[in-house]
Amino acid sequence: MSRAVLSLGANLGDRAATLAEALEALAADGLVARSALFETPPWGPVEQPAYLNAVALVDGPHDAAGWLARAHELEQAAGRTREVRWGARTLDVDVVTVEADGAAVLSDDPVLTLPHPRAHERAFVLVPWASVDPAAVLPGHGPVADLLAALPREEVDAVIRWEPRP
Repeated sequence: MSRAVLSLGANLGDRAATLAEALEALAADGLVARSALFETPPWGPVEQPAYLNAVALVDGPHDAAGWLARAHELEQAAGRTREVRWGARTLDVDVVTVEADGAAVLSDDPVLTLPHPRAHERAFVLVPWASVDPAAVLPGHGPVADLLAALPREEVDAVIRWEPRP
């Protein structure tokens, strides 16, 4: 049994429906809490549409590798292809942290680095995470609230709670 923080994002197709389906699927894995959806500008060197992002907290039977496998299953179910690094995608699920037996799982394996090596600098991960768990701590980096405070204000302000249009 472990607890994981998963970051989900989508910027192709019906982004909200894709995220809703992935979050619903995570209910079977022990979904404890999920953030609202946040619209965010794309990150990285590839021009693409805006993302919808969310964070899920899950308690379940997987170890770290199992959470990564589950993330890939969700991506595959959403039709994810991996053609362009940091390119547009139907669904991206990142394992941000894993905790087992009350301790952070640390890994420098290039297949699954834990905690996620760039989570501390990504407002699109930190804002949704802080919204669902204000006391969250990113192992090796400190409280998520402090990490957000250290980011450029314009990056944090660009992560906007998304509401569906009527």
